[in-house]
Amino acid sequence: MQEVAPQFAIRVHDLVVGFGRKVVIDHLSLDVRRGEILGLVGASGGGKSVLMRTIIGLIPRRSGEIEVMGSMIGGANDRTTQAAAGRWGILFQQGALFSSLTVRQNIQFPLRENLVLSQALMDEIATAKLEMVGLTPEDGDKFPAELSGGMTKRVALARALALDPAIVFLDEPTSGLDPIAAGDFDALIKTLQKTLGLTVFMVTHDLASLNTVCDRVAALADGKIVAIGPMRELLQSEHPWVRAYFHGKRSQMLQPKAS
Repeated sequence: MQEVAPQFAIRVHDLVVGFGRKVVIDHLSLDVRRGEILGLVGASGGGKSVLMRTIIGLIPRRSGEIEVMGSMIGGANDRTTQAAAGRWGILFQQGALFSSLTVRQNIQFPLRENLVLSQALMDEIATAKLEMVGLTPEDGDKFPAELSGGMTKRVALARALALDPAIVFLDEPTSGLDPIAAGDFDALIKTLQKTLGLTVFMVTHDLASLNTVCDRVAALADGKIVAIGPMRELLQSEHPWVRAYFHGKRSQMLQPKAS
């Protein structure tokens, strides 16, 4: 019998995460569908990155269950988590590239850590990933200090895609980019999602990204998911924080002005 792929790429149930006396994630539940781009939005310091890092096993939880691609996730040293980590790629804030390595070596880092491949094959893979994110093979010889902000994000994305993951976690992917570069990066994410069939879990505060790229948006407030759905549903939410975020002065900048 052929194995049936799970409907959900990520399932989080009744999750609690805290530091000392402070509870950051408070009995949170969230399902992420296979093949969708889910945008996670919330107040600064409200736990968005904490949630993402807990899902991938970098932050311990107090209670609750996390399932990724059918595997129950424990801590970073848990064997099941380590095995599941090969199914996802991560783009951290600011790219987090190794400054002493070239672009090509940065992309090859996950390959060296997880696989036994010849240098020629790793070079071939790195070139393919560079082209996949809109960069050239010549860019592979550069060091991170020589890259623009947009190029840094693309290299970090290429590294996240090195192991051909089913899920990509993006932590504020357009942060620090000008509007044109941010728009180009959003378009790249959407293209890769459709082409590769990726599931994308994107932590962002970028209203334009939420509006143009995400299939659904989840709003995190008071340690819980207080609203989730397509953007049109979030705009109708009565939750005070969601209303303040999506109907505030800054969000109105995205709306065309009356002539």
